[in-house]
Amino acid sequence: MLTPVILCGGSGTRLWPLSRKGYPKQFVPLTGQESLFQATARRLSGPPFRPPLVVTAADFRFIAAGQLAEAGVTPGAILIEPEPRNTGPAVLAAALHALSGDPDALLLVAPSDHVIGRPAAFRAAVEAGIAAARAGRIVTFGAVPDRAETGYGWLEPAEAAGDAGHPAAVPLRRFVEKPRAALAAELLAGGRHLWNMGIFLARADALVAAFDSLAPDLGPPLRASLAGATRDLDFLRLASAPWGQVRAVSFDYAVMEQAADVAVVRCDAGWSDLGDWEAVAREVAAPRAGVTAIDCDEATLLRADGPGLHVVGLGLRGIVAVAMPDAVLVADRARAQDVRLAVERLRERGVAQADALPRVHRPWGWYETLVAGERFQVKRILVAPGGILSLQSHVHRAEHWVVVTGTVRVTIGDRTDLLTENQSAYIPLGTVHRLENPGRVPAVLIEVQTGAYLAEDDIRRFEDAYARGSGE
Repeated sequence: MLTPVILCGGSGTRLWPLSRKGYPKQFVPLTGQESLFQATARRLSGPPFRPPLVVTAADFRFIAAGQLAEAGVTPGAILIEPEPRNTGPAVLAAALHALSGDPDALLLVAPSDHVIGRPAAFRAAVEAGIAAARAGRIVTFGAVPDRAETGYGWLEPAEAAGDAGHPAAVPLRRFVEKPRAALAAELLAGGRHLWNMGIFLARADALVAAFDSLAPDLGPPLRASLAGATRDLDFLRLASAPWGQVRAVSFDYAVMEQAADVAVVRCDAGWSDLGDWEAVAREVAAPRAGVTAIDCDEATLLRADGPGLHVVGLGLRGIVAVAMPDAVLVADRARAQDVRLAVERLRERGVAQADALPRVHRPWGWYETLVAGERFQVKRILVAPGGILSLQSHVHRAEHWVVVTGTVRVTIGDRTDLLTENQSAYIPLGTVHRLENPGRVPAVLIEVQTGAYLAEDDIRRFEDAYARGSGE
């Protein structure tokens, strides 16, 4: 049996404005109805896989747990990183955790934000690498290239790694860093090299031994962080003090590029890392809802994400245009990998849209601001079935709730009532209150806030079903 390790703590910027720090691309339905994270969890479930081990950031723990539940996947554990430290520490923490429960654990480490178009071929490649992994080698997987890509790292097998129908694990001669265009064309023409998929198969003890040999400084603080880990509802929160001593380093740099006994398996499975809008455009060929293209070439990507939005393109050539309720990106498709530069500029200017989305996700559901002005703010709130907001009060604002759909239980002071569609409640400033959804369908409310200060940190919590801190 294999234990999948799903890494979903990253927050890349190349798919802005859809992917942002508060809700990154792995949780977004980029190419279909489910998120990339959900698609990954489904792909790595069922025989021969055990329940997945998920490593994520504290800010994403409820999003990850909620999306797993929606996908019908029960995790073996969800480890919470106190701070981002790249993939190296995440992989080592997962390996140490798995090893503590099973000395023979076999791990398949995978990012949560990639797309694999042919899951059966992917599983065949994984099965082809099991024997080498059980023998103590670290196995990596190489996608079959179809273009001279400069945005990926490449792999050079020491010999032919099988063919499309018969993948095989063979020694890896070397990693090739992201090449310039001329070298990429040469690698493609040679027909031997593969794209580095960033997916690895190995015994947990082999991974730990590799880290201890090649990146020995990571072991002591990570072992201390795992030893001091605490249970937080259904999560395992790694201890923050020793974790803070861990250097940030990728798994490739810390281990894979230095390891001597690495094998590679050819994986002809329709893989993409969806690393920028150029990659998304290649995966999503059909026109999306909310888009009208008139005399635009095939290299133009138009996308509208948000209710009531519609994007119209007229006579465009090689353009990416992505519209959201609070931000719009218009870029030359050839500059897709430079979108991160735009995010950096927005951050320098203090523009909230650089990192924050208008819809804010919480463990009980979500809210979004519809309109805001001096001393007032209007929000739409969705409370999921069984969702419970904290018992709280506000120092600077009063609130008025109007139920749009569903049924909610409202506690205001010493009184508790059930409210249904078109009913409302008023919460005076300073009054202790709570909102929950006892029903089986989502409840939607409109909230009107009035007061001198309307920021989210004006919350005093008395009880919270999700054990959150003041800033969550």
